Amino acid sequence: MKKVAFCTLGCKVNQYETEAISEMFVKNGYEIVDFEEFADVYIINTCTVTNLSDRKSRQMIRRAKKNNQNSIIVAVGCYAQVSPDEVLSIPEVNLVIGTKDKGKILENINVIKEGMDKVNLVQDIMKTREFEELGVEVYKERTRAYIKIQEGCNQFCSYCIIPYARGPIRSRSVDYILDEVNKLALNGYKEIVLTGIHIASYGKDIKNTSLLDIIKKVHEIDGVERIRLGSIEPTTITQEFVDEISKLHKVCPHFHISLQSGCDSTLKRMNRKYTTDEYSAAVKLLRDSIEDVSITTDVMVGFPGETEEEFLSTVNFLKEINFAAMHVFKYSQRKGTPAADFKEQVSPQKKDERSNVLIELSSKMTEEFNKRFEGRVVDVLFEQDVKGKNGLIEGLTSNYIKVLCEGQSDLFGQIKKVKLLKAEEDYVLGQIEKY
Repeated sequence: MKKVAFCTLGCKVNQYETEAISEMFVKNGYEIVDFEEFADVYIINTCTVTNLSDRKSRQMIRRAKKNNQNSIIVAVGCYAQVSPDEVLSIPEVNLVIGTKDKGKILENINVIKEGMDKVNLVQDIMKTREFEELGVEVYKERTRAYIKIQEGCNQFCSYCIIPYARGPIRSRSVDYILDEVNKLALNGYKEIVLTGIHIASYGKDIKNTSLLDIIKKVHEIDGVERIRLGSIEPTTITQEFVDEISKLHKVCPHFHISLQSGCDSTLKRMNRKYTTDEYSAAVKLLRDSIEDVSITTDVMVGFPGETEEEFLSTVNFLKEINFAAMHVFKYSQRKGTPAADFKEQVSPQKKDERSNVLIELSSKMTEEFNKRFEGRVVDVLFEQDVKGKNGLIEGLTSNYIKVLCEGQSDLFGQIKKVKLLKAEEDYVLGQIEKY
């Protein structure tokens, strides 16, 4: 049997697309093996959100060939899209695809087998107007199912390369989404995660639907017990949105609302479309309406021109909001974006210092949030073993608290009542309730 191996870098959308591509290979007679094993084909789903992502993508491309000198190496995804010539110049690469035409991988592997050394399928993504349908029915080694409902971004934040990698917004049809959710529910997946490049834009390019509409329709599907949203914008959180969401018991009380900076002048330079006051108002709407809601976010440090005063404004704002968790990352200068040419680039040392401050703050916030739930009995969806801790399994509450319990793998994919005993760092120790 022919063998294929995958390496996925970057976001949840890439994870979804890898699952869809792997299903396509399985249906065509391939066996999926670990990336470090011998395979006939290696597929690297690349990321380009930072310079480090580019470098990691190149490393994984080169590593793959070492496992089998005669293998076919395929680079897909965002780095392949924005830098196709650079990727094609890597000696190990045979096929470069980018962020569309992933459904053509198999036919082009056959072209390479017939004697073509290198194939480049990358096209101008900015001219693309249709959502490329892939589809997933079963996730390997996952108990939550990601559903890609949207592609592309029209926001053009001054630091971000992704609109150039993914193109303009394209929404997936309602029928295709619901069909996929139904199949996943029948296959036992209890939690559905709606994801995309900018899911707040869902429906803006097609008629008579919206993000709220698709959430309501997924809510009606039997077998789905949880609906979790990917990253959204504070402008999505209107009174109408919150009023409707609060009526839907399957929607997880966890909202990842992108922030990037807690300083208005920095937000303006970033070309973000909201102010800190608007962000605060969105959080207040959620907390006033949804019990035990968890608010998480992304924060960038070291954006060009970020002064000490601006950074302190961000720190104070983060403390004011008091998030359940934060993803902290350092600004990366991306060629082709407006911010790459901004003067007053912040030094790497200063970025490191600011990042460390926010990571420590995030840890404290997470522990404080988790402590609020000590002694409570909550529902936990169990997902995997805990690495390095025999006999412990890990799961998530609906509001995104990581819980560790004594248990076995037969509980993976099941939702159980768990008493939360003690908050430890970024998780809570719990005990499964016996009946």
